[in-house]
Amino acid sequence: MNANVYQHFRPEEHPFVDSVGDWLEQVESQYAPYLTNFLDPRQAYILETLTRENSDLKFSFYGGYEQAERCRCMIYPDYYEPQIDDFELVMIEINYPQKFTELSHGKILGTMMSAGIKRDYFGDIISDGNRWQIFLAKESASYIESQVTKIGRVTVHLEERLYTDIIVPKDSWTEETATASSLRLDSIISTVYNISRQRSKQLVEAGKVKINWSVNERPDYLLDLLDVVSVRGYGRIQIQGLEGKTKKEKIRLRLGVLRK
Repeated sequence: MNANVYQHFRPEEHPFVDSVGDWLEQVESQYAPYLTNFLDPRQAYILETLTRENSDLKFSFYGGYEQAERCRCMIYPDYYEPQIDDFELVMIEINYPQKFTELSHGKILGTMMSAGIKRDYFGDIISDGNRWQIFLAKESASYIESQVTKIGRVTVHLEERLYTDIIVPKDSWTEETATASSLRLDSIISTVYNISRQRSKQLVEAGKVKINWSVNERPDYLLDLLDVVSVRGYGRIQIQGLEGKTKKEKIRLRLGVLRK
């Protein structure tokens, strides 16, 4: 990838930028489509930006349902027309004793990560309040189903389901607008959840905040377009739009917010 490209992205994103460059080169040289693992919204934005600016290739995202956060991406030449089946997704449901226990997004995610399952092998975890479903990459589905037999102390069984059985997720994002003095992590958390800057700083430094599914303990970390911030006990924030500045030099933001 051209060295000038890196200046547009964070240093920790450079390895992913390199991966995208390799995928584009592969599609162009082999004239055949390439399917990625699951990408978070920020990675999807980087891939889309690089593909548009550095090639004539096309791309499509799909994560199992229309509002999916985490999606696989198909990069392909002009001649190719991807179908849903080409994204090689499997939807599984977690069977568990609902009368005796409750599951949570955090418990399920933690169990899968503890089992050594990489985050890019599975997509969204959704629930209607009782039932829980997960979208998996088809090539790793059998392994994941065999590895996850308990969540906490509860015995569970992962069962593949047809897409006609998909539940309607209970949690939904609301679109909000806000103004903030900066894109610092602690400033955005403070603005959205109406808590003091000191409290938001404490949450970050205590390891209770994730950016794009990775813990970040830097209150001064600068957020960017399509970053997803998870704040334990509060909910999630997505930077959906940077819309200029006010007369007092505050940043106008369009946000997706999920409140607990």
